[in-house]
Amino acid sequence: MQTKKMLNKIFVYLIMIFIACITVGPFLITLFMSLKSPSEGIYESILPQQMTFSNYIDAFEKANFGQYLLNTVIVTALAVPLNLVFCSLAAYPLARMDFRGREVVLTLIIATMMVPFQLYMAPLFQLTGNLGLRNTYFGLIILQIATAFGIYLMRQSYISIPKELEESAFIDGANRFQVWWKIVLPLSKPTLITLAIYTFTFTWGDYLWPLLNITTSEMNTISIGLAKLSQNFDGANMKLISAASILSTIPTLLIFIFLQKYFVGTTDGAIKG
Repeated sequence: MQTKKMLNKIFVYLIMIFIACITVGPFLITLFMSLKSPSEGIYESILPQQMTFSNYIDAFEKANFGQYLLNTVIVTALAVPLNLVFCSLAAYPLARMDFRGREVVLTLIIATMMVPFQLYMAPLFQLTGNLGLRNTYFGLIILQIATAFGIYLMRQSYISIPKELEESAFIDGANRFQVWWKIVLPLSKPTLITLAIYTFTFTWGDYLWPLLNITTSEMNTISIGLAKLSQNFDGANMKLISAASILSTIPTLLIFIFLQKYFVGTTDGAIKG
């Protein structure tokens, strides 16, 4: 019996190691390639023989990566808080307030999640042009100010909160906005963090909408910058592309590492007996 359990554990560990290699392997290969010196061939070995950070320096000096990074940081820093505010506000009446047509509104919002972006990107492109939003930061974040996914996610979080907490606040004299701000929103912190990470990841790596809405190189984001580097692909440029790719990945990894502890939350115990 002990031998069978040991073999099962070994089998499980081997599967986990295999999955880890498939998941982390490409990232490590890209990292090692970004650290290779100009004299090394990209296919000579996996590990760099002469480790150097010159490729990262060249990414900022030659590939204008600093400007792309700044644009992406500004767009993301605007998109994430606006998305959290508007989605959390829109979700509250759908979860707690009774009004005529609430279910219809919710159904329409959910239905928009099934419409592919390619179907409405042409009229959206024309609309942003008419409003003068091309080559602007606001034009880049317009898709992320409020999303159907965010509204639905926050609504489901609000539904899980016991109504007794809100009723107690109403009895104490709080109005609807105070209940949302001081009671409901703090209890939805794990969901807010999850939505923030989702919005950050999507905005940070978005490619199609910036490609359509940007016509000047000064407003390019990281995804557009990486695409331009890839268009001029050659063996020497591969190290520069790898360095830029690693730089674009680091913020997402840091956000996930520092915020993952907030993923799990509960309101159990908030109400006594």
